[in-house]
Amino acid sequence: MKSFEGKVAVVTGAGSGIGRALAENLAGRGAVLALSDVDESGVAETVARCEKAGAKAVGYRLDVADRDAVYAHADEVIAEFGKVNVVVNNAGVSLSATVEDMSWDDFEWLMNIDFWGVAYGTKAFLPHLIASGDGHIANVSSVFGLMGIPSQSAYNAAKFAVRGFTESLRQEMIIAGHNVGVTCVHPGGIKTNIVVNGRGAGATDEEVAEAGRQFDKIAMTSAEGAAKAIVRGIRRNAPRVLIGADARFFDAVPRVIGPRYEDIAGRLAKLSGAADKLP
Repeated sequence: MKSFEGKVAVVTGAGSGIGRALAENLAGRGAVLALSDVDESGVAETVARCEKAGAKAVGYRLDVADRDAVYAHADEVIAEFGKVNVVVNNAGVSLSATVEDMSWDDFEWLMNIDFWGVAYGTKAFLPHLIASGDGHIANVSSVFGLMGIPSQSAYNAAKFAVRGFTESLRQEMIIAGHNVGVTCVHPGGIKTNIVVNGRGAGATDEEVAEAGRQFDKIAMTSAEGAAKAIVRGIRRNAPRVLIGADARFFDAVPRVIGPRYEDIAGRLAKLSGAADKLP
């Protein structure tokens, strides 16, 4: 997909962060946009920004954890635009908790959004991408889809699942001869509100705010930079997009050290006192 001019692009989680930056990037490239988020005011702001840039954009309230709603969304997008060329399953949430202490409610909440939301979005839109004759789907995993991290077991589970699901899908499209590109996206630390809006970051509002400030210090990439990398990956039909130097580090460590990285990382966390700060 060398050009996005006139292409219909669907972006979930478009109310802020990477989703908003991606929508604005695509708007500047002439794409027509179907933007969704559970945050109605957020996605309305994104639509306004894209329209200001001269793009046609329609906003939708969508809970990606609701399978019926996602399928209904695919139908309404087709009814509005007549086709779909690009889908970016970007919506996601975070959860910090050890396996021992994590509640089932929190675990299922994260999996329903971060994994099932991607699966629903893929399945609902895939027939339309195939029918377009020039389609592309990008599913957002994470660097936590490359390495396991203490207190991130649920997030790791979802993002590893997105990675496996997406890599399998790419091979299936090749085997079937469908002209649908597939890309798995692995952002490192991106300056967004994912930690502040997540669960388990702290018991009080101040602890949540502090967790957000600490994350912002270590996040290496802007949302706009992430959007550029994703668009570049789609244009090149890249199997995998690593965003940020930290993403390249997370990708390299398991390749070089193998599964022994788990023991090394665990010991380092214990020595640094990081393990004592786990929720």
